[in-house]
Amino acid sequence: MKALFVREFAMVQALNEISFDIRQGEIVGYIGPNGAGKSTTIKIMSGILVPDDGSCTIMGYTPWKDRVSYVKHIGVVFGQRSQLWWDVPVIDSFELLRDIYKVPPGDYRSNLDLLVETLELQSLIHTPVRQLSLGQRMRCEIAASLLHGPDILFLDEPTIGLDAVSKIAVRQFIKTINEERGVTVILTTHDMSDIEALANRIILIGGGSVLVDGSLSELRTRFGVHKKVIADYRETDSAIRIQGVTVQSRSAGRAVLLVDTEQTKISGVIGELSEQVELLDVSIEAEPIEEVIVKLYKEYQI
Repeated sequence: MKALFVREFAMVQALNEISFDIRQGEIVGYIGPNGAGKSTTIKIMSGILVPDDGSCTIMGYTPWKDRVSYVKHIGVVFGQRSQLWWDVPVIDSFELLRDIYKVPPGDYRSNLDLLVETLELQSLIHTPVRQLSLGQRMRCEIAASLLHGPDILFLDEPTIGLDAVSKIAVRQFIKTINEERGVTVILTTHDMSDIEALANRIILIGGGSVLVDGSLSELRTRFGVHKKVIADYRETDSAIRIQGVTVQSRSAGRAVLLVDTEQTKISGVIGELSEQVELLDVSIEAEPIEEVIVKLYKEYQI
C-alpha cells in the first residue's frame, strides 16, 4: 500500500529578495497579511533566525553572526511572548536583565526611573507578572526591552489585546523615546490605527516580497481618493443631488456624502450643497486607513 502513495512537497520561501534601508530615528510600519513574512523578517533582523541566503547589516553588525555584541544595541518586544519571569515580581526580571546586558548601575537606575515614570509602572514593578493584566504586562515588556538603552526597537504586535487607554499610553511612549532619544522603531502590527498614529513610513510585504515602500500620505494620495462630507442642515425634505457624489445616509437634518476627489472637488460639493439646503455645519473626513490598506491588498491580490 505504501508504494501506491507519494507525498507531494512544495517549497515555500518565507522571504524572497526583500531589500530596504532604514535610517536612524525612523519609525517604520512593516505591514502585510498573515503569513506575509513580517515576523520572520523581525526575527532575522534581531538575530533569532539565520537566513538561508542573503545579507543583513544593522549598525555595522550581521545580526546572527555578531549576536553577543549586536543585542546590546537592540530591544525586542513580541506581543505574544514574554521576556519576564512569570512567578516573580517585575523588578526581579528587570534586575536579571540588567545583569545579562551588564548595564552600569547609574545607567540602569536612570533608565528605570524614566521608564517607571513615563509608563506609569510605580504600582506594578513589585507585583508578580502572572498577576498583571495584559495591558500592564505589555507596558512592563516594553520597559524591559529598553532598560539597556538600545538604539533600535523591534515591536511585533505590541498592542495586541490592549484596551484603548493602554494603547494610547504605549503609543505615546514610543513617540517620546523616538523624539527625545532618537530610537529607531520597526513596528509590525495588524492594527492600522497604530500605524497611523506612529509610522512616518510604511513597508508593505506580501508573499515574502516588498510590494510598497513609502509614506502614509503617499498611500492616501494613491488609494484614499474618497472623502466623506458630513453636513448638518436645517430640517428639510428637499432632495440632495450632486453629480459625482453618493449619498451614503440621510436624515431630516443630516446627510453623509461620499465624494470621489479625483472627479469632484470638495469645495464644489459644499457650494452645491449650500444651494440645496440651509447648512448649519460641515465636516470632512479622510478615508479610514484600514480601507486604504484593504485597497492595497486587493491591488496586489494578497
